[in-house]
Amino acid sequence: MSETDSKEFEDVASGRATIGRSAARLLGVLWRPDMARWRPYLVFALIITIAAKALAVVAPLFFGEGINRLARMESGGEAAVAAAGGFVLFFLAFAATRLLANGLPYGRDAMIAGVSQDAQRVVAVDAFGYAQHLPLQFHLTRRAGALQRIIERGASALDYLLRFLAFNIAPTLVELSLAAIVLWVQFGWRMSLAALVTVAGYAVFTITITEWRTRQRRVLNRADTELRGRTVDSLSNAETVKSFAAESRETQRYDEALRGYNSVYVRLMRSLAGLNIGQEVIMTGGLLAAALIAGYGVLDGRLEAGDAAAVVLILTNIYRPLNILGWAWREIRQGVVDMEKLFGLMEVSSDVADAPDARAIRFDGGAVRFEDVAFLHEGRARGLSGVSFEAPAGAFIGLAGPSGAGKSTILKLLFRFYDPAEGRIIVDGQDIRDVTQYSLRDGLGLVPQEVVLFNDTLRYNLSYGRPDADDAEILEAARRAQLGAFIESLPDGLDTRVGERGMKLSGGEKQRVGVARAILKDPAILVLDEATSSLDSETEREVQTALAEAAKGRTTIAVAHRLSTISAADLILVFDDGRIAEQGTHEQLLAANGVYAQMWARQSGAADARVEAAE
Repeated sequence: MSETDSKEFEDVASGRATIGRSAARLLGVLWRPDMARWRPYLVFALIITIAAKALAVVAPLFFGEGINRLARMESGGEAAVAAAGGFVLFFLAFAATRLLANGLPYGRDAMIAGVSQDAQRVVAVDAFGYAQHLPLQFHLTRRAGALQRIIERGASALDYLLRFLAFNIAPTLVELSLAAIVLWVQFGWRMSLAALVTVAGYAVFTITITEWRTRQRRVLNRADTELRGRTVDSLSNAETVKSFAAESRETQRYDEALRGYNSVYVRLMRSLAGLNIGQEVIMTGGLLAAALIAGYGVLDGRLEAGDAAAVVLILTNIYRPLNILGWAWREIRQGVVDMEKLFGLMEVSSDVADAPDARAIRFDGGAVRFEDVAFLHEGRARGLSGVSFEAPAGAFIGLAGPSGAGKSTILKLLFRFYDPAEGRIIVDGQDIRDVTQYSLRDGLGLVPQEVVLFNDTLRYNLSYGRPDADDAEILEAARRAQLGAFIESLPDGLDTRVGERGMKLSGGEKQRVGVARAILKDPAILVLDEATSSLDSETEREVQTALAEAAKGRTTIAVAHRLSTISAADLILVFDDGRIAEQGTHEQLLAANGVYAQMWARQSGAADARVEAAE
């Protein structure tokens, strides 16, 4: 994650990331009611794992005893006759126990695969849903790609912790304990001590180096997120890139990010090589020490040749799972951080939340009233102050004024993307802070300045506000939005895919899709946020016709840059510096010869100049 992303998500971290805390979170997920069906699988998987570890310790004893039997046969006498048939049985026992010790974990992995995937799904869906419900301000100040990575990494962390913490590290500790006991009882305390010292040295070395590599890994993650962020930003804004002939520049930025990632990756791989070499030295030293102790034991007559072989096999079995200790420890540590980030995301408080007793709003015509509303955007020096107005049910209200005057903020407050610092907003006699956000927004229809579409079919995008609409209803809404002929001309009709952010459609076509979407939703209140400001004159007239159709019979609040689009409004509010500077009908405002009249004169003069130039 880049430094910028780290700052963006400072409020996502919650508490100190520790293994104990993450283990508790993992148990909490597995104990959820919707994970109940997997609990028998987990119990059985744990039993299989412990049984496999016990068999791995016992198997070398059978092999050693088989060799001892063979050695006794060579010595002759009654012992040879007794051992003649016994070594085969011990070798068979060794083969059977070794097969079970190595084969059972594969069955366990197959058993917990469903558990892991379902746990990841549950947590990822929870986090995604929680992020969806966070306030608009949260999303405006953060990159979507970085948020996506937090969810992905956090969900994957569940798998790492389940596999390595619950079914690798913990069972390995059990195996080490059993092996130490067996070595002490069967071959003496020196052998047990040699094994424990080797394992302890190996673990300390591995964890120390891995902690250092984990810091490198975090740098790599930041480089990876920066690379992904630049890629997504560039590809999702392909139209802007091409418009500014910036393809080479974007490619260069991608190359710089990739070079940075590669440089960190090379350092990480070199440190991995150093870690592996050190681990091999420690393990080989431990095996050599155990072999020497066993060899002297054979010379002293305390041990047999098969016992020495059994010791080497036991230690080899112990060291084998330790081979991945560094990698597993790093993944566990990183998983702890990633999981804490994920759960931290789900603990981010929302400044805009439903009241505990919030109820569904009851629309009755769509009357809107602002009462002495004040609001200041984060990082802004000026905002709305003392805004009061009323939009009767079925009225058409226009909002005008220079850029930054507060017009669009009025719409965001109406949608309750933010709560006002002072005053209140009333819809059909109900304070919008007393009703659920879902029911409020479900009754509002928005046509923004730039309609952003999903990379899906026309049908999906048109019916986004009313997913249960059938094709006949969708086509009727499209016809009323002046989009019917266009859909009929397409070979795939409603099944036509519109591309990333609707790039396959023209600006006018996208706007008409937005209008059709609002018509189909049939909202109590229609909100237009400069819905035609980015269109040419001819397309604007077509979209204006569609908007007039959409506004029929409902309260409409329209922000307009082009004053001609709101000249027929029942009431026009002129904002300046966060306040309502003027209000009235078009004729009244022109007669007042104030801010509105000046804006109208400038736009009319510019329009006349364009007409004269065309002539």
